Amino acid sequence: MSHYKIAPSILASDYANFEREIKRLEEAGADYAHIDIMDGHFVPNISFGAGVVAALRPHSKLVFDCHLMVSNPEQHIEEFARAGADIISIHVEATPHIHGALQKIRATGVKPAVVLNPGTSIESIKPVLHLVDQVLVMTVNPGFGGQAFLPETMDKVRELVNLQKQNQLDFDIEVDGGIDDHTIAVAKEAGATIFVAGSYVFKGDVAERIQLLREKLHD
Repeated sequence: MSHYKIAPSILASDYANFEREIKRLEEAGADYAHIDIMDGHFVPNISFGAGVVAALRPHSKLVFDCHLMVSNPEQHIEEFARAGADIISIHVEATPHIHGALQKIRATGVKPAVVLNPGTSIESIKPVLHLVDQVLVMTVNPGFGGQAFLPETMDKVRELVNLQKQNQLDFDIEVDGGIDDHTIAVAKEAGATIFVAGSYVFKGDVAERIQLLREKLHD
């Protein structure tokens, strides 16, 4: 398994200055840029689409971790792959064809990931765990930034770690929602390897906040 990675969410950044914001993340030592795509249908909020990803791509060498909170994600995979996504995460709840959709992501040369909402069980993704490079466990209900971390979601992280061991599977476990300098330690303890932080990173000095998160991971 890879070492720990910090993936700040640009959903919490200054939309009028995306280029500057993504460069700030890179300079601050972020590993990934987590890009939240929301369609106003699968989740109540609308954020941005593949055009924003394509516009940012020439300005950053960061891994673009594109989280599609959209209904029927299979309709958008090729567009995001062309835009420069490195990882595309799709929700098991958003499509009746999760297996085929993940295969479609892999076929574009992008790393596939599957996402679980807080109310969705691990059972629903067991049939596709061998297809993914990453499992994203939502630690809040998706749709809006700035929500409080749900500690009960750590049971899922622990369950995924057990499934990896039992079945010799290799995927990163990502957590997203309410991650700050306290909850990151809780998530690491449970077995998470990638940590999405939005509000926490952008509501302070970006470099200092990323550094603090990194320190918590190495305590």
